[in-house]
Order: sequence, then C-alpha cells, then structure tokens
Amino acid sequence: MQHSQLFVESLPKHIAIIMDGNGRWAKSKGQPRVFGHKKGVSAVRKTIAAASKLNIQAITLFAFSSENWRRPEDEVGLLMELFITVLSSEIKKLHKNNLRLRIIGDTSRFSERLQKKIAEAETLTAGNTGMMINVAANYGGKWDIVQAVQKLAQQVEHGKLAASDIDEDKIAQHLTMADLPDVDLLIRTSGECRISNFMLWQMAYAEMYFTPIYWPDFGEDSLVEAITWFVNRERRFGCTGEQIKALMSTQ
Repeated sequence: MQHSQLFVESLPKHIAIIMDGNGRWAKSKGQPRVFGHKKGVSAVRKTIAAASKLNIQAITLFAFSSENWRRPEDEVGLLMELFITVLSSEIKKLHKNNLRLRIIGDTSRFSERLQKKIAEAETLTAGNTGMMINVAANYGGKWDIVQAVQKLAQQVEHGKLAASDIDEDKIAQHLTMADLPDVDLLIRTSGECRISNFMLWQMAYAEMYFTPIYWPDFGEDSLVEAITWFVNRERRFGCTGEQIKALMSTQ
C-alpha cells in the first residue's frame, strides 16, 4: 500500500460535531445570543467546505437537541427562523457541490413551514453522491435508540419477528443513520467535556476531541487540528497539519 493511500485511509470517515459556545461567544462581544447563532452559520460553511475537500464520507452537526426546547421561547423562535433562512439560502450551494443534506431527529414538532423546507432540501440533494451532511435537529441519542426499539417491538407485536431475534445489528438497522459508518471522531467546541445525549449508539468507539474554541471561531484550521490529533491518536499513520492541508489543496 502506498504511503499516501495509507494516509488517506487513516482519515475519519464520519465526523460528529457538537457546535457549542455560540451564546458565550456573543456575550463576550457584548451581543445577544442570537448574534452568536448567526455567526455560527459561517463556521458551519467553513467546516463543511474543509471536510468535503478531504473527502470525508459524512459529517453530523448537532444543531438543536431535544433538550433545547427548554431555552427561552424567544431564543427558540429565533433559532427556528434562522434554520429556515439557512435552509433556503444554502441548499442550492450544497446541491451545486454534489453534497447531500439530511435532517435527523423528530421533526414533527417543527412548524409546517419548516417541515416543508426540510423536505424540499432533502429531496433536492437526495441523488447527490458527495459527502453526507446530517443536521441533528430535535434529536437525542436516547430518542434515536427508543424509536429503533419501538419499530422492532411493532414487528414482534405483528408476529414478523421473535423477541429473541433482536440483537445489536437489528437495532442498528433501525437507527436514523443506519446507512452510514459509526462515528470515528467527535468534536465538541467551547471547552465542555460531555456528549450531551448525542448519538450515544453511534459513538460507542469514537475518539473524542474537546477544544476550548467557541463554535463561531471554528474553521478550516480548527478542523485540520482535530483531524491531525485523530490520525496520530489512532497511531495508524503519523502526520502533521501541513500534510492534511496539502491533501486538501489537491482535491
């Protein structure tokens, strides 16, 4: 196996990111929390572009957890409007770049207008063959496992499956990202060191990278640093950030 091929194969196939720190970033600038959320959209663009250059197979972004409904009503409302705006403004760019978009989570709680935008965005990019971008919205890791188990329970109830047939593979087949590899690398920004009910099943063997950088300040260099840490942590192939950037420039 060639040196360069070994390097490419050592990259994570699936990266998950908990985009944390928008509110604290805004507060440090003397601005309202929504200012941080808007700035965070720019970090999403940069991160997706960088991951795509590296031919990462999938990236999953934790945008809104099932617990986030507890936030102040006006902030939740602004987040929902921001979600609609971003879907409207970014989806054509994603499609042009052959990227796929999927919203994972219980979207039934969203407004009809937002559900329609989600459906339109997913349909437009469904046939693309590039990187899969999963946006976790009203998502929780426990919810994901529960909904998978409920589907299996229905099969048992209807006599299509025996309870003794339920195993890890059966559960995994009914999770929201059953078609993707499990997470190799979790990145969480803002210095918090917990996974906050995110992709509990899929992150069973993930390497976890915590950075003090607030999400609005995250970008290509930050992603390269995290991937460099991952590759050397895995000890599959020692490399530097410069080598990863060189690979990006060839794509």
